[in-house]
Amino acid sequence: MKYLIVSYTHKNADISVREKLACSSEVVLRELYENIHAINEVEEVLILSTCNRVEILMSVSSHDNVISRVEEVLIKYTNVTEEELSDKGETYKDEDAIYHLFCVGASLDSLVVGETQIVGQLKDAFRFSFDNGYSGQKITRAMIHTFKCSGGVRSQTNITKNPVSVASVAVAQAKELYGGNLGGFTGVVVGAGEMGELLAKHLAAAGANIIIINRNLEKAVKLAEKIEHVNVVVEPFSKLKEMVNSYRLLFTATGAQDTIIDKSLVEQVSFERHWFDIAVPRDIEHCECENINIYAVDDLKDIVEKNIQKRQDNAKDAYKIVDEFMHSFYKWIHTLNIDPIIKQMRENARSAARDELDRAIKKGYIDSSQEEAVSKILHGAFNSFLHSPTKNLKEIAGTSKADTVVQSVQLIFDINKDEDKMINTPKCDYLMEKDILKKDKS
Repeated sequence: MKYLIVSYTHKNADISVREKLACSSEVVLRELYENIHAINEVEEVLILSTCNRVEILMSVSSHDNVISRVEEVLIKYTNVTEEELSDKGETYKDEDAIYHLFCVGASLDSLVVGETQIVGQLKDAFRFSFDNGYSGQKITRAMIHTFKCSGGVRSQTNITKNPVSVASVAVAQAKELYGGNLGGFTGVVVGAGEMGELLAKHLAAAGANIIIINRNLEKAVKLAEKIEHVNVVVEPFSKLKEMVNSYRLLFTATGAQDTIIDKSLVEQVSFERHWFDIAVPRDIEHCECENINIYAVDDLKDIVEKNIQKRQDNAKDAYKIVDEFMHSFYKWIHTLNIDPIIKQMRENARSAARDELDRAIKKGYIDSSQEEAVSKILHGAFNSFLHSPTKNLKEIAGTSKADTVVQSVQLIFDINKDEDKMINTPKCDYLMEKDILKKDKS
């Protein structure tokens, strides 16, 4: 089983590249899926696209030429150029890929270590990939253990206690600019999606009044109803120009593919303004406007570094947990191959003993009244004989020689591995929900 990840993140690609790679359009996302999945060596694929990363997880028959082919697809179906993509990104193979995936799921690779949004984003990406037939058994197995690892890190460390997101970092920066308190200030939030909601909640917690602007007014109203303890106003998108020129604090987090705030909207005012653009692609056009300070995602790294320092001890423990889960995953994978073999060996021994006992009774070597006693003796004999082979096979399961031993045992005992007879794999919440829905409909 071979895994491969091609990864573009805040660590190796600047925002101008990431925003071109970001799949804000489902049409582009499907194009990427179709064309990456069509690569000969690619068996399954899952694409995670967020404001800070594009992760392409693949199950492959061979690693050869896959990376270059994936880059060709990205260049063809996104706005990124070959020059921009050159020397960008990281690639991870097999165990390194699983380790990286587990780190991503545990939020150890996030811009803000310990943020909690990544698990939901991974589940959404897996749901899309699985429902559209791009993921199968191999990626499902990896995702199941990614979610288990994430849960293990959350339960065994404090790394996600008092969770921090890019949205909270933006609000924290605003608080720092105004003496640590936003009481009496108004924050204009453009966008009513997941990040817009986080921004609004953090602003409310900081005591700021809030104005929400969104193209879909109904969605903005629903978000406003969730915010408590501060004054919340909803304004139509047509008032965007008026809002950006009336208040000091502006936060944008839309899914727009192009900038929504450009120079034509900006008017000169007498007060200083601070604009926080946490969208990728960016919502605010870069401009050298007097008294306007624009903070993009990458500009928040100083606060992020402080966050990393605070969580360093927890992160060390979390990395150990990730390492344990990674080794446990591969041991489990190998067990999937060995357990059916052990089961088949025992079934073959039981069948042979049963046949010989029937033959002995038929020929009169054993009286039928002794059948049960002799059957117990034979059962004990083959159990005793198979005890050491069974124990040794299970011990070998987690070693590098497991595949060679498994193939040898299959050849010697004439056992054909049948995947349909393999032990049932545990399922993630999403797959279990699908099963429940199917049963309810039936």
